[in-house]
Amino acid sequence: MSNYIKIFNGNIITPAGVLKNGTLVIANGKIADISTKNIALENVLEIDAKGKYVSPGFIDMHVHGGGGHDFMDNTLEAFLTIAKTHTQYGTTALMPTTLSCEKEDLLTTLAIYEEADAVNREGADFIGIHIEGPYFAMSQKGAQDPRYIRNPDPAEYKEILAASKHIKRWSAAPELPGTIEFGQFLKQNKVLAAIAHTDAIYEEVVRAYVVGFNHATHFYSCMSGVSRRNAFRYAGVIESAYLLDGMTVEIIVDGVHLPAPLLKLIYKIKGAERTALITDAMRGAGMPEGKSILGSLKGGLEVIIEDGVAKLPDRTAFAGSVATADRLVRNMMTLADVPLLDAVKMASVTPAKILNIQDKKGELVKGKDADIVIFDEEISINTTIVKGNVVYRKDLVKI
Repeated sequence: MSNYIKIFNGNIITPAGVLKNGTLVIANGKIADISTKNIALENVLEIDAKGKYVSPGFIDMHVHGGGGHDFMDNTLEAFLTIAKTHTQYGTTALMPTTLSCEKEDLLTTLAIYEEADAVNREGADFIGIHIEGPYFAMSQKGAQDPRYIRNPDPAEYKEILAASKHIKRWSAAPELPGTIEFGQFLKQNKVLAAIAHTDAIYEEVVRAYVVGFNHATHFYSCMSGVSRRNAFRYAGVIESAYLLDGMTVEIIVDGVHLPAPLLKLIYKIKGAERTALITDAMRGAGMPEGKSILGSLKGGLEVIIEDGVAKLPDRTAFAGSVATADRLVRNMMTLADVPLLDAVKMASVTPAKILNIQDKKGELVKGKDADIVIFDEEISINTTIVKGNVVYRKDLVKI
């Protein structure tokens, strides 16, 4: 493949708006130029966008699997297949996410990440590990396996963090004994602390926010709202996230986890700047409906995929989504009446800023990684480019 790519005849989504009939040039994996003119270049791969949108690639900061694999299968094949699968739907960067498990299994996942990251050339870029659990409230476990849920253990989390430089995010319940100290340790190690699977009240959230818990994992899912204790009402995590202007949120916009009125409310209060779109996809993403497994094939939870979502077999709770990034953007537009540019922002530059990688990713700006997706008015993906490498073309069987 040429080190130079020219995308022309496209409606380019830039920070300043849509540049119609524009041209974008990629050189050595970076964005080299953006222009209203069809720049004349020799010996380059040319892609005619044919009037479609040329957009920043989608960044999925919470994904467990896809294409029949889960990151906790702990195989190189699983990591690479998941990364490749999601490129078909516009994802150019993703954050492999774990589930509550034994420490030894988690350490293996970290080791496999290192191996996969070194050879991943045909899939979405890996941007660090997100550890989800095991420090959760049992009352809000959702589809997390209760066998592994426990309180923060300093010896354990210090060992885990020492085992990998790729841990960039950790989700936990802030009301548990020891979580404040845990949050302080995460902040010292420049790891994003996020609130999840929790029954915390406002006062507990504020204490956690002060030490660095400034992001809410899969907002509304498995977290407290207004509750009554001993006759008195208390604000929960949901109200806290709305009240704390600096707290960011992520939402599963599969059309099932959150109905349209809640999507509109989140957009109205938190806005595109503090709301990231996530798939929270498990292995069933990109697969047919039917029985599946949440988590590792060894000891994972049996689930069923139906109605466009994964559920526990007794249908008492959702068990992760089977969404893809294109579906998230499309649903924000059709269900929540969000303009295209804001929907794209929530899938690109907002997660980049939350993860502090905005210097490299999230926008089509000269000098940033050439992570690009081309799609039509229906957000149907035509082409996906990761760091200048064309990894998916709808009209080609194989690149």
